[in-house]
Amino acid sequence: MTELRMRGRGADPDSVSENKEAAGEDRLGLPGEAGGEGDGEDRLGLLGEAGGEGDGDREPKAGTPDVPPSTVDNTPQFLNRAVEGLNPRYFLICVNYFFYGETLAEYFGALVQREDSLQFLVRYHRFISFTLYLAGFCMFVLSLVKKQYRLQFYMFAWTHVTLLIVVTQSHLVIQNLFEGMIWFIVPISIVICNDIMAYLFGFFFGRTPLIKLSPKKTWEGFIGGFFGTLVCGFILAYLLAQFQYFVCPVEYNDRFTADCEPSDIFVMQQYTFPFAVQNILKWRTVNLYPYQIHSVVLSTFASLIGPFGGFFASGFKRAFQIKDFADTIPGHGGIMDRFDCQYLMATFTHVYIASFIRGPNPSKVLQQLLVLQPEQQLSIFNTMRDRLSDRGILPPAAM
Repeated sequence: MTELRMRGRGADPDSVSENKEAAGEDRLGLPGEAGGEGDGEDRLGLLGEAGGEGDGDREPKAGTPDVPPSTVDNTPQFLNRAVEGLNPRYFLICVNYFFYGETLAEYFGALVQREDSLQFLVRYHRFISFTLYLAGFCMFVLSLVKKQYRLQFYMFAWTHVTLLIVVTQSHLVIQNLFEGMIWFIVPISIVICNDIMAYLFGFFFGRTPLIKLSPKKTWEGFIGGFFGTLVCGFILAYLLAQFQYFVCPVEYNDRFTADCEPSDIFVMQQYTFPFAVQNILKWRTVNLYPYQIHSVVLSTFASLIGPFGGFFASGFKRAFQIKDFADTIPGHGGIMDRFDCQYLMATFTHVYIASFIRGPNPSKVLQQLLVLQPEQQLSIFNTMRDRLSDRGILPPAAM
């Protein structure tokens, strides 16, 4: 009847078709204007608190079916048909090519200089990456199917969000590793330490619930984990800062090397306590590696903000009524179940290094100079010679 009335008013047939498609989408259980978000979720069976870390803050409804094992593919057939025109791994390949191509250009300069094909890929890397993305974008548009538009755009958006969360942060982990093993080991270790300390303090002293998403988390465990993590990170930073292997940035010059003159933050220094602290501790000075002070900042983030990555993952799993993201690790779930806090920690570590630690790197500047044309290199050489001579830094013999 609705269709007849619209035709009687001279409605555009295309708009009628779109209305029918939207109605078809709503019947598939997608959130629609009429049913509201809650109705759509109920039809998809997304509500409920079964499974996940700890028990939810309310019990599953009577008659709710058990959550099937994560190895079973429960993707609806209509969803498979909706996205079958697009290679599900295409955007993953594209994003990995972009990020790790950047790493190749930045850290493998010696290798790039010897290979003409690699020089071409490095020079036009971002243009090639964007071209690949545009190809995937066009493939997606060509794969659009009537009555599935909303669902396909929903999946398109989820693909981008997943890539942003997983691939981008995985890339930052690699970046931290190249800055020195200590920037990789310490952040990972203090997150693990925080989990252990929070569990122990919560087990023995926990009384006050912390958050509904994880009912077993308590304020006592949260606070105890904070102080335990500070001590753990401080001691670990002291132990690793003594070894050149852990503190030197990783460089590639025919082979990977970790041999350098340690930077100032890995050299023991003497600090004087404030007068008020001297009266309490009866100490006037203390010898520390500056990195130990940075470890306090990392430990504070791992204890106060890092757990929210786990809370986020718990809420996500409850929303979709799954216990674990996968079953790769028996008894512990998948990789994402163990790295839900690690990714957030890796991102903070990378931002912290870029903001407060990393300075100009002569070796990277030299790599960029070697890529230039000979006449450009000669021009830079003459400019630097004149500047150094004017400042009296260049000895006359060098002229």
